[in-house]
Amino acid sequence: MAVKPRTDRPIAVVGAGVLGRRIGCVFVAAGYNVHIHDITTEVLDSALSYIDAHKEEFSLMPRISKEKEEISGLENEKGEEKRETETAITKIDLESYTQAPFGSCKTFTELDAAVHDVWLVMESVPEQLDLKKDVFADLNGLTAEDCILASNSSSFKSSLMSSKVSPERRKKVLNVHFTMPPSIRTVELMTNGETDPQVVTYLEDVLGECGLLPVTARRESTGFVFNRLWAAVKREILQILSEGVSDPSEIDLLWEHMFKNGPLPCQLMDQVGLDTVAFIEDTYVKERGLHSSGTLDWLRKEYIEKGRLGHKTEKGGLYPPLTRSATMKDKPCNPQSAAKDIYMLDVGLGSNSRDVSQVHHNGKIVRLNLATQKLTPVMVGQNLPDGIDVSLKAQRIFWTNMGRGTAACDGSVWSANLDGSDVHCLVPQGKVHTPKQIAALESRQEVYFTDREGTSVHRCKFDGSNHEILVKRNVDKSTTLLDQMRLWCVGVAIDTEKSMMYWTQKGPSKGGRGRVFRAGLDIPDGETPDTRSDIEMMWDDLPEPIDIEIDSETQTLYWTDRGEHPLGCALYRAYVGGEKIDFQKVILARHFHEPIGLKLDKVNGIVYVADLGGSLYSVSLDDGLKVELVRNNGCYTGITLV
Repeated sequence: MAVKPRTDRPIAVVGAGVLGRRIGCVFVAAGYNVHIHDITTEVLDSALSYIDAHKEEFSLMPRISKEKEEISGLENEKGEEKRETETAITKIDLESYTQAPFGSCKTFTELDAAVHDVWLVMESVPEQLDLKKDVFADLNGLTAEDCILASNSSSFKSSLMSSKVSPERRKKVLNVHFTMPPSIRTVELMTNGETDPQVVTYLEDVLGECGLLPVTARRESTGFVFNRLWAAVKREILQILSEGVSDPSEIDLLWEHMFKNGPLPCQLMDQVGLDTVAFIEDTYVKERGLHSSGTLDWLRKEYIEKGRLGHKTEKGGLYPPLTRSATMKDKPCNPQSAAKDIYMLDVGLGSNSRDVSQVHHNGKIVRLNLATQKLTPVMVGQNLPDGIDVSLKAQRIFWTNMGRGTAACDGSVWSANLDGSDVHCLVPQGKVHTPKQIAALESRQEVYFTDREGTSVHRCKFDGSNHEILVKRNVDKSTTLLDQMRLWCVGVAIDTEKSMMYWTQKGPSKGGRGRVFRAGLDIPDGETPDTRSDIEMMWDDLPEPIDIEIDSETQTLYWTDRGEHPLGCALYRAYVGGEKIDFQKVILARHFHEPIGLKLDKVNGIVYVADLGGSLYSVSLDDGLKVELVRNNGCYTGITLV
């Protein structure tokens, strides 16, 4: 069950500095009412301006919670089923959850007024222990008995600050350290040794629903989790520099490519093998005279002696055993680290569109960083965007806007730099009815796109020139609406190996009359878009096929289908490289929420799928394992990778 914003009582933030205002903005963007206290009116005015200017950006943070989800094991080589394992999956539970409007924000110079009847206080005053002790003593007397008192301190344990807090009240005191939202969304929680566990659990849920990534230290620890990691890294870097082994630029280069774009530390140890890790660490222990009781001795006792060596053993290692087939063992076990950025189209119909009357101008292009889960708006005010693709060589994105009315011929096709600058309209209104999926062909500097109500497939150059219709499905006055829907062209994919294009015709909604076709990239000599003789129908009577993509190398076609369950709302795959008798379609994954966009990531063995329910998934090309990476209150159509 998702946590709904609590608006019956406000939240107080004490201290309106760099982090204090960001903490306030986190809660305001998630629908909570916030009181901000500081002794200086100028600081308060600046904080209020910051929150007003950035709350829209903060509201785009994917709202997540951590759940345990059971994934069935696969059969091993002996035909035995591997035991089920619980895998922690970062996801969002939107059950009964609707995006709230922005919360309010009020400023106070008097502490008693700021914390009156609040249910949570976030202390964010300067890092001076005596000052924090005094603040907590004041809060103990000024707040309601059920109010939670949290400190944003990263260096002082909350037990040190609560010496003047009543014993009963200490059950509601803890550390809640924000890093730097929205760019760094991690937030660390830590007990004071007496904190009620239910308080910690509740705040984890609240912070997750605010778009943060909560991590809880199981016991009090100076420096929490990250700062202890960072302290060790800093010490070793300084040691390397003092010995003249390397220089700062080389260290940063290694860090960037090993961890920012590569495996994460604990995953890397599992990949290397924990027994190998122990052998390596033995060398450091002997050479430097280090203690091994809390590191190597513990590793050998808890893991190595129990046969838990990492990926090389079925028992797993620091992570539980992977429930993947043998051919996927070398694939990334964390799909969030498989690609740098995903561009997604929010069509503007979700609950994050606060003004329904402006729904036709609520569309956005957003960039998702999979490693940090940060969503950044690239373009706003779009008119029902549907399809998007990218040219890495040209460093440009191309997208379609469906327009305001299906019969108005007011769709358009656009291009911009990856950061949203230098916007150009390639195909203006009046030239296309309802453009849908778009595909960029680097070798010919062309984009191909479908026109749903226009019952056609188009292309033009990257600069918009040479706009032409390649396929036109005939509609006359005697054609019924249901028959017209069978002619609606939606998805398009380009086979670069065979110079062919594939497209879908969706048919009526949930109607089971969808089709997939293919033809050459160029119209045969002497023929027209509506008289082409090279059009071949691949499949008929599909639930409702939408976007489509082809792996030209393996001649494998993938498409999303938003039709009725159980055959619809699925991701399909089919081989199209042989005789037609070989064209057997299979469902690779199902039970999406009206899937639209898809994009292959062959290097990592993944296909990404976005749906109108506001979710982004990764699906393993090997075994169809579906992992929900993001769910929020958007409404997603096209996606592409960078």
